[in-house]
Amino acid sequence: MTRHEDVPPLWRHADGRPLACVEKIRVLDENYRELAQVLRDALEDGILLGCAEGELRAALHELVERVRPGF
Repeated sequence: MTRHEDVPPLWRHADGRPLACVEKIRVLDENYRELAQVLRDALEDGILLGCAEGELRAALHELVERVRPGF
């Protein structure tokens, strides 16, 4: 069963047109689902270790904002 948060968005070009290449969409969808699982694991670990969920979410949001492409 697919979790709601694991359903990838419609991937678009910078100009708003949807991507049409099946291979590109497959890669983006796979990355999205893998990242969702890693985030879920990090939240569960943090909560089990006693960290407040809101603190964890804030830290992960901040990380997303700071990460930049490496190319």
